[in-house]
Amino acid sequence: MNEIKKYDCAIVGGGLGGLTLAIQLVKSGRSVILFEKETYPYHKVCGEYIAMESWNFLERLGLPLSKMQLPKITRLQISSPNGNLIKHNLNPGGFGISRYTIDFELSKIAKAAGVILLENTKVTDVDYSENTFTIKTSAGNYESEMCCGAYGKKSNIDIKLKRDFVNKPLGKINNVVGAKYHIKLNFPDDLIELHNYKDGYCGISKVDGDKYCICYLTTAKNFEANNNSIEQLEENEIKKNPFLKKYFNEAEFLWEKPVVISQVNFSKKTCIENHIIMIGDTAGLIAPLCGNGMSMAMNASKILANLLEAYFKGNIRREQLELTYTNLWKQNFTGRLFIGRTIQQFFGNETLTNMFIASMKPFPGLVKKLIRSTHGVPF
Repeated sequence: MNEIKKYDCAIVGGGLGGLTLAIQLVKSGRSVILFEKETYPYHKVCGEYIAMESWNFLERLGLPLSKMQLPKITRLQISSPNGNLIKHNLNPGGFGISRYTIDFELSKIAKAAGVILLENTKVTDVDYSENTFTIKTSAGNYESEMCCGAYGKKSNIDIKLKRDFVNKPLGKINNVVGAKYHIKLNFPDDLIELHNYKDGYCGISKVDGDKYCICYLTTAKNFEANNNSIEQLEENEIKKNPFLKKYFNEAEFLWEKPVVISQVNFSKKTCIENHIIMIGDTAGLIAPLCGNGMSMAMNASKILANLLEAYFKGNIRREQLELTYTNLWKQNFTGRLFIGRTIQQFFGNETLTNMFIASMKPFPGLVKKLIRSTHGVPF
């Protein structure tokens, strides 16, 4: 019988956090295997605006953003359901790129660097015993010394691990439906807009390839009230916002149907479960109103890569790594997550959102402070 190869690190999930972590580790000389249940390239529900804090990091990994002619986004507009509007500049702002493009490009960089990347491979369970992880997948079993969870918003692994948030009663923030389209539209390249409607909100901004991403969230209850129909939700609720009505009526939709995700859970999570180290949405689902979850996931990958390198060099033990990572996660992201979840509680509530927008409009300094608190610094 052939002996199973043991990798230095196994990563479950090939989104931005998982891919950037894998690239950093192999560039440090570590053996890495990454499991991705889909096949690149593919679309996923995502706002596709990335804060500039990530630009230099991605270029260091080998992604030539400067040559990709991406839209630079420097202005923000937010509307309430009744059409009241806040306008503000974003400094330094962000850039637009589809997940279809960026995940695919990073997957190619990872493979070229030496990551063993298994696409179309579903992880069914992860066991830990005697300093070794056994990862059970649809392609067989694999072993690693370290294991990181970067599988995103939800997975059967969460249930297997009996994570606390899985069993919480469903409510407004832990049972959310999301949908995304790519469209053609006469819309400024440098602008991102966020529009509220009853029990939800919708963002729009430009991405690569002269396309625009339009992505919205709503509660499962609101979706059910519209007969679980995307078409009815858009017609009955989303188009009540005058801005969204205009865009939905004028846009050329490039897909027949949107990409949809359900049962999204914005509840608090833990960074470590049975010694599996979590990053990105897997560690704490990042509400869009926190600023930029993609940048936070990549920043976490950098923090974790440095700690894993110290571990592999024998400078820290597993327990020290886990404690330090948990503390650094809280230090870097807890404030942004708290603000995002707080705003998430009342965005989409027609009365509260109308009041919030109206009360903030005369105070641009407060708006600037709120925006600054949801964005990080270059890493």
